[in-house]
Amino acid sequence: MKYPMFRKGCHVRTRRKFTAEFKSEVVLQVLSGERTVAQVCREHELTAQMVNDWKAQFLAGAAQVFEQGKPASEERARIAELEQMVGKLTMQLEIAKKASRMLAGTSRRNGKRRCGCPAY
Repeated sequence: MKYPMFRKGCHVRTRRKFTAEFKSEVVLQVLSGERTVAQVCREHELTAQMVNDWKAQFLAGAAQVFEQGKPASEERARIAELEQMVGKLTMQLEIAKKASRMLAGTSRRNGKRRCGCPAY
């Protein structure tokens, strides 16, 4: 029979999903020489092509591990800049509030204050 998995009584295997942790564990076992690709494939019922693809992805992303420090320092610098901006805008808002209260305290009617309150 050409396709033995479709014989009567046999079940089609569903596609398995592997976590990133599992993939990295398998790849590290192969890269460290702890196990060969064939041993890992037999143990976890994987194909050699799948393990080799994971290994290629792992090695391609390895440089990103060392680049993660750079964006963090850039982000911190940006956060510090934004915090300074917030502080400056807060001060400007307070000054504008005081000026608004001072101007609202006087009326244009005969140069007298509207309410008898002192201007702030």
